[in-house]
Amino acid sequence: MSASAEPDAAPKNPISENTTHELRGDYEHMRADYSIDQPYERYTDDDQARWRFLYERQRALLPGYASDEFIRGLEQLNAHKAIPRLDDANEVLDKATGWKLIAVPGLIPDGVFFDHLANRRFPVSWWMRREDELDYLVEPDFFHDFFGHVPLLSNPVFAEYMRKYGLGGPKAIEHGAQDMLARLYWYIVEFGLIKTPEGLRAFGAGMLSSKDETIYSVTDAKPNRIAFDLERVLSTAYMVDDFQKTYFVIDSFDQLFEISDSDFTPFYERGAGKKPIDPETVLDTDTVINRGSFT
Repeated sequence: MSASAEPDAAPKNPISENTTHELRGDYEHMRADYSIDQPYERYTDDDQARWRFLYERQRALLPGYASDEFIRGLEQLNAHKAIPRLDDANEVLDKATGWKLIAVPGLIPDGVFFDHLANRRFPVSWWMRREDELDYLVEPDFFHDFFGHVPLLSNPVFAEYMRKYGLGGPKAIEHGAQDMLARLYWYIVEFGLIKTPEGLRAFGAGMLSSKDETIYSVTDAKPNRIAFDLERVLSTAYMVDDFQKTYFVIDSFDQLFEISDSDFTPFYERGAGKKPIDPETVLDTDTVINRGSFT
């Protein structure tokens, strides 16, 4: 949930590679690290009803589509009755992995985001989407951030991957490669698929907080599904305003350790100044699990 911007300025162009929009959050009343106290009293009855509707709709879709690790993490949070208080969720996460959630106005600068992750803090936009945004909104809200991201932060392997991702942020900034590192976040944390004995399962927050993309990502014939390769992912553009044209598939969560322990410097150097691979493209070197039809 990062955005390229100077640390002392509210971000204006949060997804610079793919789209532009005005940020919704109030950035005037926050701490230096962009955090705020969760303003729970500002959630309306309609917000609470919207949370319950979205939660139950997504939870009903999870069997057969979401990874077991995600489902277990969601159950531990016990957040189906009302918009969860971050302090309550933090008790669960602290016992499981030492992580905590912090409320923020919305998208935040890359450097701030990396620092939070490196210190086991996950930023969560505090506000809920409107009724007319139930199925699509540009900027991540509380439901996306909490329902989509938080369950796997109770999984020790995934949580450690997230910490190491944050630790890798300064190197990406040093090489001017934030866009490349953002692609890894997008294709793993937001839209990752994993092989299981029962077939492909989703674990990314982007699809698991979206009714239609949950199903589309796992079973639809349209998108490519390609075995994960680090340099390929770092070099591949992604879709913000539409379903993904390509999903990358990891073999197991243990593979995340391989990814996070890699030296990204050669990839950044080879990728410098190059145009990213189009999201629809299948390369001869790809291990193709499903070649998309795009019809």
